[in-house]
Formats: sequence, C-alpha cells, structure tokens
Amino acid sequence: MHARPGQHPDRAYPSQHGAWSLGTKLDEHAPTVSGRLAAAGYATALVGKAHFQPLASRPGWESLECQPTLRDLDFWRNFHGPWYGFERVEVARMHAAESHVGQHYALWMEEKGFANWRDYFEDWPPNPEKRRAIYASRRWALPEEFHYTVWTGEKTIAEIRRAAAQQRPFFIWASFHDPHPPYLVPAPWADLYDPAQVTVGRMQPGEHDRNPEHFRKAAIGNDGAWWQRVNEGEGAVHGGHPQHREEEELRKDVAAYYGMVSFVDRLIGLILDELDRLGLTGNTLVVFTADHGHFLGQHGLTAKAIHHYEDLIRVPFVVRWPGWVPAGRVSDHLQSLVDLVPTFLAAAGLEIPGRMTGVNQLPDWTEGREVRSWSVIENHHGYRRFHLRTYVNRRYKITVYREWETGELFDLDADPGETTNLWDDPECAGLKTKLLHAFLQATLQSEPVPMPRIAGA
Repeated sequence: MHARPGQHPDRAYPSQHGAWSLGTKLDEHAPTVSGRLAAAGYATALVGKAHFQPLASRPGWESLECQPTLRDLDFWRNFHGPWYGFERVEVARMHAAESHVGQHYALWMEEKGFANWRDYFEDWPPNPEKRRAIYASRRWALPEEFHYTVWTGEKTIAEIRRAAAQQRPFFIWASFHDPHPPYLVPAPWADLYDPAQVTVGRMQPGEHDRNPEHFRKAAIGNDGAWWQRVNEGEGAVHGGHPQHREEEELRKDVAAYYGMVSFVDRLIGLILDELDRLGLTGNTLVVFTADHGHFLGQHGLTAKAIHHYEDLIRVPFVVRWPGWVPAGRVSDHLQSLVDLVPTFLAAAGLEIPGRMTGVNQLPDWTEGREVRSWSVIENHHGYRRFHLRTYVNRRYKITVYREWETGELFDLDADPGETTNLWDDPECAGLKTKLLHAFLQATLQSEPVPMPRIAGA
C-alpha cells in the first residue's frame, strides 16, 4: 500500500459481513477497504486468488466464478473490473493443477505462446488417472516461466508501474496462491529440498485422548464412514476426513511446500526491487501475511480448518514502512487479520467506519504500544457441527463448538505443543470459567456500530 501517513483513530468478522464460509458469496454491495481507498483517489488492484464468490452459482446471483465461465477466456479478456472496490483485477481460482484453472492467468499463458496449457492441468470434467499422474512426484512438468506465481508477481509489478505512471497512491493486493495443497512445484524449485532431509510433524502418544472425537478420527483412523456421517448435510468441510499419511508421502509434501515458499519468496523480492527502482520504497507500507497455516504431520494432521492449533491459526506477519515502522523489531504482540483494514485506512488518513470491528494497529507497528490483548478466530465451515470459535490471549487458548459440550483449552506457556487439553481437567474449572467470561467480553467488544447514537430517542 502506497500510503500517506495519517491520524490514529480505532475489517469485520465473517459472521458480520455475511460471507461466513468458503462456498458463500460476499455481497457485491458490501463496503470494502478497496472501495474506500478508491474513493479517496487511490489506484486499487487485486492480483491472484480471492474467495469473494463460490465456484458454483445460483439463479439470481451475479457470480463470475463458476464452471465453465472460468475457462471462458473471451469473457475474462473483456473483464478487468471494477469488482468489490478494486478498479482492476487479474484473478485465478485454482491451486496447483486443479481443474478450475482459467481466467486471467490462462489468458496470460496464451499471450506468452503457451497454447497447450490445458495438458498440464486437471481435466474438467475430472479425469482421476490424469490427476494421479500429475501429483504423484510433487514435481510439476509445467515450465517455471508459465507458473501462476510468476504471473502474480509480474502482474503486481505491472499494476505498481501503472499507478506510478499516473502519479497516484495505490493499494494492491498481491494474492499469491502458494504454499497450499495440493503440493506441486516445477523445477528448479522441486529440487531445492531433499525429502529425506526435511523434518516432518509428529503426533505425540495419547495427545488426542482428551480431545473431541473428530481429532482422533482425523489423525489415527481411516474411518471414512464416520466422516461421511458427520459431514452429511454440512457441505464440504475442510479437514473433515481421515488424514493419516505414510511418512514417505509426507516428506514429499514438506519438500514441495518448502519449494513453493522459496518460489514465492523470489517473486516477492522482485516486487520489492521494483519499488526500489521506482523510488517508492520509502512511502509504501508493505504487509506480508497469510489466511491460514497448514498441518504437515503435526498432531497427525495434514489438512486445515477445523482443528485450531497454532500450526493453523498463527500465520506469518511482516510489516515494512521505512521511517514509520522500525526495521528489525520483533514483537510477540497479538495481531488479527481483521485489524488490517482499519490499520490501512488509518495509514491513509481516512476515517474508520464503525461497522469495521478490527483495531488500528499503527500505534503498535510504529511505536510498539500494544493495542490488542486477545484474538478471536471464527470457523463456520459446516452448517452446525463444525461451527466453532476460538479465543486466544497471551497465554491461553479456548475453543467452543456450537451445540457441543466438549471443547479445547490449552496453556500455551506450559504446553506450547498443545498436547494436553485441559477442558475437562477439574483443577482447571476455575480457569475455564474465567476464559469463557473473557471470551464473551471479546464477543461483545467485537460488535459493529454501523451508526453512532446521535440522539436520546
């Protein structure tokens, strides 16, 4: 974000903005940070992946992202926005070689002369044999220069140049797809890490004895029938399946994951180099973060979403703003992704609307003053069974499920590996009561105020 320093005033949660899960749609009239910044004169652009709309549409929904529209390149050739407040978009929805490839990424491949790109991706409708052949080695035959990581970096640089040529401040979301399953990466990145030398996550003996049943069913058994029963009527629940993997396959995953990270790191470096070349580094706020982590054997898991361990919800977070954010400082202060939007508005000197329930983190980023003592993580992945929330403070974490009596409580200081669930420990009953009260307070404090009260009646 190319920003003007602003004043210090105080994004909303999924339960508040309405897109409560994957496969749901964000209302196209919902106010967005991109729209507010565009109204203030910023050039706004989205490059990469975004989950604003589902992969299937219903009658009456203005859905751009459904099969076969994804591969309708004539449509995407003529559509670059505006969309959700972004003046310009370059989007693609798949991960790795998934079948819902297309959109602006496929256009880019064809513009570069790569007309047979479909040979390197899964078919639509699906072809299981081709899928297995693509992913078996984790080494993608797709040439590096046509990979979507290169596309995201290249198009982000193009949007920076566009804004600079117009002499406009800019807000650009470079939404890199990786690292993300299915694990697949081209040479030379596929050869950087030896599967035999990587460290894989482990499940500790007995660590799921006190956990809710879905932990044991995911990590230990291959009880697909149990998962089919619990997922019935819930929609597609990420993490709602048996997750045990043989160590040889897990090592391949980890090595590919590391290769993905290194590949993305190279393109981020090129973006930062472009800011240097254009003389924009000193007045550009750069934030690097992720929407979630991923299990690579930790706790016996290899998926995401319904197990709120730190491996999943503690994400990378790096901020750079020369002259404002001290270089090299490391902080253990809590941050939340809902804080990004109000912080960006504050950095631009714009008013933060009451409907946005995050916290302005500029005092922390610039002066080291802690402004958040807790964080709440929402997960409404199933309609009811996997509707959960987690409260985290500097030491403790507690997770509550809708209509369940079981939950999780971990002491992150005494048990950083989260192997001992204290939820039913009699000696921790008082602690659980205090944390549940703090959880309720956090929920009350997170309520939006769309309009301030201006009269007594």
